[in-house]
Amino acid sequence: MFETIKNALLNKEIRKKLLFTLLLLLVFRVGCYIPVPGLDRVQFETAITGNDFLTLMSGITGNALQNGTLFALGIGPYINASIIIQLLTVGIPYLENLSKQGEEGRKRITFFTRLLTIILAVIQSVGIIVTFANQQNAIKADLFFAKDIGETAAKWIAGIYMTIVYTGGAMLVMWLGERITDFGVGNGISMIIFIGIISTAGISVLNEIELVFTDNAEHLLNLGLFLVITVLVFFAIVYVDLAERKIPVQYAKQVRGTKMYGGQSSVIPMKITGSGVMPLIFAFAIISFPSMLISLFWGNTPAATGLQNWFSGSSPNWYGQVLYALALCILIFIFAFFYASIEFNPDDVAKQIQGNGGFIQGIRPGKPTAAYLKKINKRITLFGAIFLTLVAFIPSVAFSWAGSNLVNVFSTTGILIVVSVALEFDKQLQSQILMKNYKGFLK
Repeated sequence: MFETIKNALLNKEIRKKLLFTLLLLLVFRVGCYIPVPGLDRVQFETAITGNDFLTLMSGITGNALQNGTLFALGIGPYINASIIIQLLTVGIPYLENLSKQGEEGRKRITFFTRLLTIILAVIQSVGIIVTFANQQNAIKADLFFAKDIGETAAKWIAGIYMTIVYTGGAMLVMWLGERITDFGVGNGISMIIFIGIISTAGISVLNEIELVFTDNAEHLLNLGLFLVITVLVFFAIVYVDLAERKIPVQYAKQVRGTKMYGGQSSVIPMKITGSGVMPLIFAFAIISFPSMLISLFWGNTPAATGLQNWFSGSSPNWYGQVLYALALCILIFIFAFFYASIEFNPDDVAKQIQGNGGFIQGIRPGKPTAAYLKKINKRITLFGAIFLTLVAFIPSVAFSWAGSNLVNVFSTTGILIVVSVALEFDKQLQSQILMKNYKGFLK
């Protein structure tokens, strides 16, 4: 990868794209530190830290959500809108037809995604600010003329104001991501998530390094152990992420006039982690929904205490942790198979192979080919679901050996996202370098 970056920097056009990408990522990080007037950051951080799902989202935003800054919502609303539109495309004929209409259809779907992003940003802002912050008395009503119009009216004005600000921040982050995709290198949305996770991890590591110089040598041992575990975990994830099953396809020879076509062989690559990190995100979102709902409406009640004891990853009782882990495993398996069925359609692939005069050796074209591909897809998805389940638990256990300060440096989904985005970024750079070389050869 370092050789790829070196070759990219030697090319003037790619170097400009890299600098443009870094500039917009810097703008994103600056926005993560711009405070919003009317919010008590300490109280807001306490409210966010009490919810597992919001803590996960805060890690993706580079702790911007936890600090209640301008980009607190980050790219989350846009991701959720994209996922919803993608799922609706499968079930709504109108959206399905748009997805098949080329560039014009893509623009129309992008418009619907942006519109849904605004709606989701408003809903998330209201849910987080008006409910969580209001419960923790995090809104500073005195900044909004509370003495003149009353504290209640001032809190409503503050909530509306901050909802507008956070919604605007989410739209600005979406715009930055789209500009990186259009004029930079790589997928802008993925790069913003990547830089948020890396910055969160970097802050935790820097704090540990500071303790090494101010406290004792125990923190130095923890830091060294953390680096070793990080290298091993990332190596294992990269190794599995690059693994794929290649199904050979042979195309028959066809004679047309005086020319012969076909007779070539190809492969269908099927990755173990074809669904990526999406099953984990869906599983964590669903399993965190009850605790978030109870925190919203029944924060200091026996129901909240019972949920913490009987169904929580941080439960003081072993049975509460076991039930939580079991439910999380089941959800990961369900969403892994669900997402695999959306991403890969064996019937369409079998029809495409048959239409091009191809066949899988030993398998008859048509329905037998579709049945064979479906069987292979189920087996690969099973191993992928097992891998995602291991990733959901093993890294947190491994990082706990490096001390309590470094146990939450990388979230479960954060590790997979960092690996996926880094590999994709490397592929994008290699493709752009190859394209520039071809252009230079043609000139």
